Amino acid sequence: MIRAFFLHKKDVLSKVISNITKMADKMVRYVSIEIVPLGDCAISITFGNKIDESIHLQIQQFLHIFNLRRVKGVLEYAPSYRSVAIFYDPVIIPYSQLVKEVYSSYHSALNTAQIQSIVFRIPVYYGSETGPDLGFVADYNNINEQEVINLHANKEYLIHMIGFVPGFPYLGGLSKKLVTPRLKKPRPKIAAGSVGIGGSQTGIYPAEVPSGWRIIGITPISLFDLEKENPSLLCAGNYVSFQPIEYDEFLTIKALAADKKYDIKTYKRER
Repeated sequence: MIRAFFLHKKDVLSKVISNITKMADKMVRYVSIEIVPLGDCAISITFGNKIDESIHLQIQQFLHIFNLRRVKGVLEYAPSYRSVAIFYDPVIIPYSQLVKEVYSSYHSALNTAQIQSIVFRIPVYYGSETGPDLGFVADYNNINEQEVINLHANKEYLIHMIGFVPGFPYLGGLSKKLVTPRLKKPRPKIAAGSVGIGGSQTGIYPAEVPSGWRIIGITPISLFDLEKENPSLLCAGNYVSFQPIEYDEFLTIKALAADKKYDIKTYKRER
């Protein structure tokens, strides 16, 4: 009987500890944001202090709920790696009321099912004149060029944010085996569609711009089109997966894309 008594107490104690742990975890999640004013017409909401996929998902969940509420007086918002800036009209909604709306949306987001993400399959022609740094990336990481392509392609990269130039996606998830330093002297211009590696990041340039990243390939599709209702093909919260193609296929897709006849392959990402 004494043994049974202690086993029962042990079981009860384990359940209590488990419940306390869950409550503590929930409390940490609830106090993990920091709101500060940016002048008198904007606020910054910080969700963490590092680049992390879980933090990014919190931001996307929050924005999903916040958008659904259509808060009057909110003009626009700009998400980054770990924060969101919200711009508003203080005549329509005062700072204190906006803060209440933010906290309410944040708490609701914590108890909402994760939103579905889309993966965009981006065709890339690696190497040659349009990927002049493929060899350097391989040599720097002590692997061959095909290994660079294999490591870079056919995996899902989270789109943390769009910035630098319209349509440029900052992608997370680059293999540590491909981390490569930027150029000491940036190129004054690279071709639109260039795919590059800069440190531990990878991305796609939607326009001809200067760049200090290592260019390893090029995509024949356009990432930004002002004639479309949503000019930017990609958006934060979705994913990119690179698909290696040969030069003949690159030319074919480029011609189709120029005539707006190329349909980019997508699929829903498993949670």
